[in-house]
Amino acid sequence: MPSWATIDADVRSLMGRDTKRNAQKTVLDARQRLTSSSGTRAAFDFELLHDYASARLAAALPMAAIVVILSFVSSFWVPPLFATLWAGTVLLSLLVIVLVARRFKASDPAKFNAGQWTASFVACETVYGLAWSLLALFTLVASPESLTPVMFAMVLVSVAANAVATHTLPPATLMSTLPVTLTVSINLIALGGTLNFMLAAVAVCGEVFFVYLARQLHASELETVTHQAEKDTLIGELEEARHMSDEARRHAEQANIAKSQFLATMSHELRTPLNAIIGFSEVLQSELLGPHQVPQYKEYAGDIHASGQHLLNLINELLDLSRIEAGKYELNEEIVSLVDIAADCRRMMELRAKAKGIELVFNVGNNLPRLWGDERAIRQVILNLLSNAIKFTPQNGKITLVVTRSGDGGQLISVKDNGPGIPEDEIATVLSSFGQGSLAQKTAEQGAGLGLPIVQKIMELHQGRFDLFSKVRFGTEVIATFPRARVMDALAPVVQKKDRLQIYSEAG
Repeated sequence: MPSWATIDADVRSLMGRDTKRNAQKTVLDARQRLTSSSGTRAAFDFELLHDYASARLAAALPMAAIVVILSFVSSFWVPPLFATLWAGTVLLSLLVIVLVARRFKASDPAKFNAGQWTASFVACETVYGLAWSLLALFTLVASPESLTPVMFAMVLVSVAANAVATHTLPPATLMSTLPVTLTVSINLIALGGTLNFMLAAVAVCGEVFFVYLARQLHASELETVTHQAEKDTLIGELEEARHMSDEARRHAEQANIAKSQFLATMSHELRTPLNAIIGFSEVLQSELLGPHQVPQYKEYAGDIHASGQHLLNLINELLDLSRIEAGKYELNEEIVSLVDIAADCRRMMELRAKAKGIELVFNVGNNLPRLWGDERAIRQVILNLLSNAIKFTPQNGKITLVVTRSGDGGQLISVKDNGPGIPEDEIATVLSSFGQGSLAQKTAEQGAGLGLPIVQKIMELHQGRFDLFSKVRFGTEVIATFPRARVMDALAPVVQKKDRLQIYSEAG
């Protein structure tokens, strides 16, 4: 388990990284704003100009149609030649804008220069606005009294259409609408009269309104681009995190493979001399080749044999846990009797219990059916639970082994002792791999902390459940529960079908 100091260091490291990332983001945003031609962010300039060019190209034909219609309508008050010349001038300037917009769309984004393209578009829009402002010259060739309402209507149409088409570039909006508004308004004021004054005032108000509307549309477009950029950034960060996660998983898999290879190699290398140590120490302990001259040699041989057995058990537990975690622990399932397995384990552990003066009680439920499971794995579960109970139960204590039905119709194994118990805050530690409680660290008979984790894993492979209940000074109870689906009386009967040849023979 990691210490509080380690956790605190990790938290501080994460906070430091977040603070550094936020500072870098703030500096980047400030730099983007300083280098932007539109006062927003340099990264947004291309998007806004691209939207402007797209809008101008999309609105080119509708704008040309509006110019032609206005020219045709004005020809009822002004000579057709003058109306045609005005329309040709406006269409020619519109063509220049379309050509520049197409050249921008075809340019390389890597060589994008925001200031240069902004200046080009604003210059084209200025020429376009001046072409529209030639409307004011209609009063030189026609009667002003009848022409002023027509000029006013043409001004409002041009301002509205151009403001919508150029809203992503505010300077272009101003330069495409302001010249015609000023020239026509000045002309109306110069002609005099209440009606002309009112028309001039409305034209100016219309210019202000549509410029304001274009600004609002620009702000909305900018917000959309900002959200899109944030979404792209988030997607990039998620993609980077996914790559880092895949890389970390790959390293973890490689480490797991290396661990498995190491354990497999070391188990073979360790088991070979261990078997020799255990075998020869057993020969020395039993004095098969003759009595020892020194009695202590027999005691030493017993210690060597016990240590070798302990080390061999530890290696076996490590291999079992490694295979389970790697998903290579395969169950050899068959019909077994949980009562018989528990009785065998009790007989095996009874000598150890009697050596410590511990009473080992065995209780069995009535008419327990057989179980579908791995006998060797189940035996390992019971032996680990009994071994732990004997290890931590004081002399003259009591251990109760119970095999009975569970509440949901399954079967359970319960091992209960009256030992010192486990503090509540240490239960999670005891159930973790290599985890040991304070009692295990103090006693001389401590293990590696792999018994209970292996029991948990084996019960998970059997779709079962493992529970540990303990209270200080009141003892510990561990319960391994097998599901109802593994109880033989809960399984559906298997119907044997006749062989097809046998059916044919019987039919014949």
